[in-house]
Parts: sequence; structure tokens; C-alpha cells
Amino acid sequence: MKHPLALALAIAVASLASACAHSPATTPVPAVTASADNPFFVESPLPLQYPQFDRITDAHFAPAFERGMAEHLAEVEAIANQKAKPSFENTIVAMEKSGRLLGRAAAVFFNLVGTDTNDTREKLQAEFAPKLSAHQDAIALNPKLFARVKALHDARATLGLDAESVRLIERYHTMFVRAGANLTEAQKTRMKVINAELAQLGTKFSQNVLAEVNASAITVDTREELAGLSEERIAAAAEAAKSRKLDGKYVLTLLNTTGQPPLTDLDNRALRERLFKASIARGSRGNEYDNTAIVSQVVKLRTERARMMGYPTYAAFVLEDETAKNPGAVNAMLGKLGPAAVANARREAADLQAMIDREQKAKGQPTFKLQPWDWAYYAEKVRQEKYAFDESQLKPYFELKNVLENGVFYAATQLYGITFKERTDLPKYHPDTNIYDVFDKDGSHLAIFISDMYARESKRGGAWMNSYVDQSGLTGLKPVVANHLNIPKPPAGKPTLMTWDEVTTLFHEFGHALHGIFSDVRYPYFSGTNVPRDFVEFPSQVNEMWADWPSVLANYARHYQTGEPMPKALLDKVLAAAKFNQGFATTEYLGASVIDQRLHQLADVSAVPAPGEVMAFEAAALKSAGLDYAPVPPRYRTPYFSHIMGGYAAGYYAYIWSEVLDANTVDWIRANGGLTRANGDRFRATLLSQGGRKDALQLFRDFSGREPNIEPLLKRRGLDAPASDGPASTTTPDAPGGG
Repeated sequence: MKHPLALALAIAVASLASACAHSPATTPVPAVTASADNPFFVESPLPLQYPQFDRITDAHFAPAFERGMAEHLAEVEAIANQKAKPSFENTIVAMEKSGRLLGRAAAVFFNLVGTDTNDTREKLQAEFAPKLSAHQDAIALNPKLFARVKALHDARATLGLDAESVRLIERYHTMFVRAGANLTEAQKTRMKVINAELAQLGTKFSQNVLAEVNASAITVDTREELAGLSEERIAAAAEAAKSRKLDGKYVLTLLNTTGQPPLTDLDNRALRERLFKASIARGSRGNEYDNTAIVSQVVKLRTERARMMGYPTYAAFVLEDETAKNPGAVNAMLGKLGPAAVANARREAADLQAMIDREQKAKGQPTFKLQPWDWAYYAEKVRQEKYAFDESQLKPYFELKNVLENGVFYAATQLYGITFKERTDLPKYHPDTNIYDVFDKDGSHLAIFISDMYARESKRGGAWMNSYVDQSGLTGLKPVVANHLNIPKPPAGKPTLMTWDEVTTLFHEFGHALHGIFSDVRYPYFSGTNVPRDFVEFPSQVNEMWADWPSVLANYARHYQTGEPMPKALLDKVLAAAKFNQGFATTEYLGASVIDQRLHQLADVSAVPAPGEVMAFEAAALKSAGLDYAPVPPRYRTPYFSHIMGGYAAGYYAYIWSEVLDANTVDWIRANGGLTRANGDRFRATLLSQGGRKDALQLFRDFSGREPNIEPLLKRRGLDAPASDGPASTTTPDAPGGG
């Protein structure tokens, strides 16, 4: 598993970022016992140490955490207090090998909190978040341990170590310093208090978010009100109502984003408005799930922590350890992309308003002004008018398992030579998951992959990859990784038909999985996706290119009933529409990114908005950035912006920062033959297998042989319009690493 400090940090992030459901049954937190049959107390005997989900119960977590923390601290104390002179083996490598029990338990627990939580796990999370934070501090603020790390860091050039080992020393030293190792004793005491409170607040925030997602679901009385929705979606709404004991009614459940999928198809404008307003009100309604006070306090504590560490803002503290390096670089990119994005969105809005005006005139009714709840609905109409297709024409060709096995897996086989085989003998944490062995090009067992595609009330929103077992040459472990989406589950016996966005998301998340699967590093610290936050999205974004690659698409885009391939004319329309609605998509993303930066670039605690001022602060931030365009609200509003309560605090910009590298890489691959084993082997060898063992931007250079350029991204997103039709490309931001 991960080294102790990285493990502790991962635990802290998981406790902040995981989302918990509110379920009706309440069960007590299991008492701490020293049960000898606790499956976490020994390494799993299953292949690749795959977790023993059939044996693990909620009662096992607390004893495993308590014993795991005690064992880990004993190991750390032994390293810190040994009389032998500090060496790479007796200090750094020893820490890399420590904390295995805690690592096993934490990996399973926090992954389950995100994928299938319950009241017991929610209570355990609340109980152990501050305890695990204190455990982190006990390691990171241990002066004897830091003294040994510092001695090795000072002498690293004379130790005769290879580059990966030297980098490991440097990363350890950086992490200790950034955790507060150089603070005074009084500051360390305050830091511990801050960290514990942040852990508790983050847990409560995430629990509120998912609880209100479920509580805010819209109940609809009649089928007629759902006109425009597909039969499958109506059936799913009926099932959702039935599960809530609302037989005969319909329930539209929410996703965590501001926009909601039914807004694309619902003909009933009043219901669209109701759904949208329920979505944006989450977390700021003054009810039990209101998160504004939590946001205010979290930002205050982060600001205080950054100032204590000698940084002007929390964003400055975070970005120093990312590829962006400083807030100025991020502000430059967001500031220069914003005007072009909004200009595009306004042009798109004009088309939508024209559509509204024509329709209302044809009905003999007065027109109305485009509102946020109208955008998706009329954008789909304009798409149909411009490109003569809609999502309902595509979905029959995108059956879930076929897309995964004959699309996502097929592309990976063609590119990297790896193969997949589903297995049914391993235990599952939820019946809706599927498990696959991954075999390398020589036939050896490379990894285990878990597919978890369906939405459920016990699962947090969004899509993500996680790791149950990290690869490491030091430990001899191979990867066990999982992908998660939130596709609505159809009624029994019905096929799972995906939208094009869901298809590309599946390819995206599998790019993260490949980053974990192909990891080939010695030290756990560098394994898989343990890279800077503004680099981690890059490989997954690259993998999206195979979704519409002709030979890949031909292999999976087949009608679920007839097996007939998608007509080329329909595919051509899909590809022609690639830049459609990009003004909206870029503007909503940039809006959320600006909110994140404005909150975390506050230089003084006194400037942090009070709970009642959080929403006004958000509005002012959007206005100052020129992104206060009412028809396009931010993708996430502050009270349900889970990213910035967890690993993406001051880092939500990372998606578009990484997309610069992605767009450059896609251009390189296309120019060098596309879907070939040579390109796949090069990408695997120079980047996917390297984890964090090298500087992130150097990995990009190793693959592409050049510096990144902003132009491919501008072209992809339709932001390269001439000056007469919007901001010219001469006002584009620097590429990542460009200053």
C-alpha cells in the first residue's frame, strides 16, 4: 500500500471527498473489538490481494483502524528512534513498507463510503475522520522522524542512489515540510486542531451533499407531465417512486451537477424550472443540509493554515506542488479562456432564443426569454435542426456491456496488447459490479479491474477511478482498480442504453484505470495516479479519443437488438457536432473553476465570507471574471461543490490545464499513425507506467518530444474564432509549464 505519510494524506482526502448517503435504517457504530477473524488483520489470500468482500462487515472497520493506527505508529516510532545513522533503507524504505494493515482497511472503507455507503459507515466516517487526521499529524509532525528525512535530503547527492530513489527522498522531505514539520511547537499544536476540524467539517459536508441529492428528488404526479422523456427513463422514474413507497407517482432523482439530464428532454417547462431550481438550491436553503457555514469555516481554516505555513493564500500553498506552480498561471489561463467561452455561449444562446421565438410564434403564444432550465432542452432541438440527429437515435447503439467490452477493452487491446476476461468467482461489494482479469501482452496476470456503472442512493455522484491495491516493485503488489459511473439502472429485463456523453465518460475513466494498471514503479509513493492533480486528468482525457476512432466505433456501436452497425451518416453527424454547445460547456466549467480560485486566493481570514454571504461571494466572483452569464450557471455551486472540499481544493482548474496536454498528445498520436501498438507502447513506456517517479511535465516531453502548445485546445473547443467573431487566439493563455 502507500507509504505512511501519503497514506495518511490519502485517508484525509478520502474523508473529505467521499459522499455518504442518508438511509432510513439507523444502526449503531460497531464496538471496537480485537476479533481474531478480522479479514483486515492478514493479507487477503485472494488473487492480487483482492479484498475479501464476502467476509468484510462493517464491524471489522473500527478494530482494523484502531489496530492499524497502533501498529503503524509503533513502526514509525521504531524508525524515528533507532540509534543507527539515517540511511535510505532504514528510514525511507522502512516507511514505505509500514502501515500495511491500516492501508488495507482504509482503501476498502473509503472506497465503500463513496460507492455503497450506509448509516453505519457514515457514523464510522464521522468518528474516525478526526482520529485519522491526528494519526497523520503524529507522523508528519514527529521531529525525530523529520530529522532523519532531512539528513538524507541534505546528503542525497552523495548517497549513490538511482534517480527514482533520490526523487523519493525529495518528495518525502517536501511532504513533511508541507505538513508543518518546520513549524514551532505552538504552531504544530494549532495545526493539529485545524486538521482535526477540517476532517470533521469535510465529512459533514459530503454527507450533506448526498443526503440532499436524495432528499431533493422531484416527485411528479402524472405520466403526462413527463412528456418528452424516453420510455426507459419514465420507467426508471416509476421505479424510483416505488422504491420510496410512492406507487403510481414518478420521481426524478438528481445528480450532483447543477444541470440535470431530464432537462434535455422534458417538454413541460414548469417542471424543468422546478427541477433546475431544486438542483441549484441544494446546500443553501437553511435546512439541515445547508453547507454554507461549513464552506465558510473550511475556507477560514485553510487560509489560516496557509498563512501559518508562510504562504499568502491557500491557493499559493496548493499550487506550489502542482505543475501550475502559482495562482498567477492559473488566473492567466482562466482569465483568457473566459471571454472566448462566454462569447461562444452568447452566440449559442442567440440560436436557442431564435428557436424559442419561432416555436412560440408557430403556437400563437408569446415568446419568453431563455432561462437556464431551457438551455439543454433547446440546445437539443438546435442540434437536431443543425445536424439532423438526437440522442435517442444514438442510444440503441450504445449498450453498456458491449461498449465496455467491445469498445473500451477493444481499444486497449489494439493499442497495448492487453486482454480481459470476466470472472465470477471473486466476491463483490455490490451485485451490480463486474470483475475482470487483465492480462499483459505476454499473457501474465497484470491487474484486476472492477466495473461499477450504475447510480444508487448509497453512491456519490459523478464518475471516478479508485484503487484497492497499488502496484509496487518493493512490495510485489499488482493493481486492483475500479471505475465508477452513475448511469441510471433500467428496470429488470431492459437494456442499459448509454448517451454519447456517458460513452466518452466511460473511455475517460478507463484512462485513469490504465494509469493504475500499467504502473511499473518500485516505490508505492509513485504508484499509478499518484501524480500532481493538474496532471492526473491528462492520460484519461487522451483515452477519450478512442471513443469515436473509426475502427473502435465500428467494433462496438451496434444496435442492441439487431447487431447492425451504426450508419455512417449518423456517425458523421455526431462527429460534425463535436464542437456544438462548447461555449456552454466551457463557460459552466470555468465558472466553477473561478469560484474555487476566488475562495482559496483570499489572503486574510477576515475576508472569508460569513455563512450568509457565501452565495453573494460566489455571484461577485463570477461577475468579476466576466462569467456571470445567467443562462449558464457554474457546473457546481459552492454548497454542493464536493471537488473543492476534497482533493481538488484550489485545483478544479486541473481539468482544462490537463486538456492542453491532452489536445497536444491527441494531435501527436493522429500524426503518427493513430491506433497502433507502437504508439500504445510508447505512451505506456514513457508515461502511463511511470506514475510519479519523474516530474510530470517531463513525462509529457518524454512522450511527445516537445513543449505543450495551447492552440490544439482552442481549436478543439471552438475558441479559436477570428477577432470579428470573438476573442482571437492571440489572447490565449500560456500552456502548462509556460509560466
